[in-house]
Amino acid sequence: MSAEIICVGTELLLGDILNGNAQFLAQQLAQLGIPHYYQTVVGDNPARLKQVIEIASQRAQILIFTGGLGPTPDDLTCETIADFFGSPLVERPEVIEDITQKYALRGRVMTPSNRKQALIPQGSEILPNSTGTAPGIIWQPRPGLTIFTFPGVPSEMHVMWQETAVPYLKSQGWGKEIIYSRMLKFWGIAESALAEKVASYLNSPNPMVAPYASKGEVKLRVSAKANSEAHAKDLIAPIEKQLTEIAGLDYYGADDDTLATVVGQLLRGSGETLSVAESCTGGGLGQMLTEISGSSDYFWGGVVSYDNSVKVGLLGVNAEDLAKFGAVSAIVAEQMAVGAKTRLGTTWALSITGIAGPTGGTETKPVGLVYIGLAGPNGEVESLEYRFGTGRSRFLVRHLSSCNALDHLRRKLLSRVR
Repeated sequence: MSAEIICVGTELLLGDILNGNAQFLAQQLAQLGIPHYYQTVVGDNPARLKQVIEIASQRAQILIFTGGLGPTPDDLTCETIADFFGSPLVERPEVIEDITQKYALRGRVMTPSNRKQALIPQGSEILPNSTGTAPGIIWQPRPGLTIFTFPGVPSEMHVMWQETAVPYLKSQGWGKEIIYSRMLKFWGIAESALAEKVASYLNSPNPMVAPYASKGEVKLRVSAKANSEAHAKDLIAPIEKQLTEIAGLDYYGADDDTLATVVGQLLRGSGETLSVAESCTGGGLGQMLTEISGSSDYFWGGVVSYDNSVKVGLLGVNAEDLAKFGAVSAIVAEQMAVGAKTRLGTTWALSITGIAGPTGGTETKPVGLVYIGLAGPNGEVESLEYRFGTGRSRFLVRHLSSCNALDHLRRKLLSRVR
């Protein structure tokens, strides 16, 4: 038994709208312990939608549709489903009444086109929409197949799912088991290298372990199927412990943790403070830190020294070194960090200087070349060189630079207590 998610809307295919509905439904299905193996996005085209239904209805027992329930001519989901299964559409007066009342509350009159939303397949149940005008349906067009339809508006769909769909599924025997996951996060190691280290765990049936990589970060999702969340956590705990021990310092956190939150926790725990000096990241590192509530406890501020005059005048970078080695150099990164630490009076300081692109690179200093500086409490000053490559976007170079700076400080802080 499995479910399939079918999202309807040409705007999704064109990329005009991010398909967050599929993500929400996938997470919800996991919480109910309902496996699902396929997701489909199809445009507002009856013929293609019927092809999707033909395939999906042969491999899944629950079909969940979102989108295409509005009053406009291109909203064809409900009538296409009905036509596929050879069922007539029936106008439901209670839906007309509901829409009329909602319009009246807004001081408006229901338009004739809204009557279309009251047409549902004969024999189906109404899936009420408490906030919008488009109801959904719960329908069993044939034994062993259940269909749900939801509007594409996420806020409406979320409420309808929780208020009606979940209780219905549980009444049908679903939800007795759940799938619970922990997302373990790693920085400073390639996906292939981590996969090799944990290869013996990747074929485990329960909990299951799967690797992912995105924007410099590697993740291991550890998922367990059990009759309760507590039992699933018990299954995951020993595997998680083993995986993190194998990874060592490359492991930095799980689930909602970020490099910035982890560094913040370490600084708060030691009573230390941090400042930053940034050039090519343009304040991106400071933004990561200040997005955390309460970060003023340990993050005191920073300097965006985009122009060399700011590096010299505000951070105290030596003008001769700047002229000799250039702004993108190890010595300038180190002096920027020392300047931020000294001017702001913090325990630690990080600096970033580099060439984010797309222009500005040379043969000796290509786009993607970045130096990260660190100044610490005992007079320690150091720098690291990174070459992120000319093919990466400006945004990604900035992101990788900020994350690597945080990761370097994280490892520094942890090395003192190990």
